[in-house]
Amino acid sequence: MERLTRHGETPVTALAKPFHVSLPAISRHLRVLERARLIQRKRDGRVHRIRARRDGLQDAQKWMAQCAAIWDSNFDALDELLKTQQRKEKRR
Repeated sequence: MERLTRHGETPVTALAKPFHVSLPAISRHLRVLERARLIQRKRDGRVHRIRARRDGLQDAQKWMAQCAAIWDSNFDALDELLKTQQRKEKRR
């Protein structure tokens, strides 16, 4: 994803080059990202060009922010519970 956001539309073979993974394995990973609407594929004959979908990345970022807010809330509640427990134990 980082390479796509930096370099724009890139052929699958160029994306796969730095990895020690087979091209079919790279294609499977790309299909997952495509189904998640994080990338878009354009076919030009036999060459498949991939680019990041800005709106897909924004949706993922919003989802992660929501998850982070829930986790923060849960950690705040846990912190408060632990402080309450510590106060109770000090009174004993």
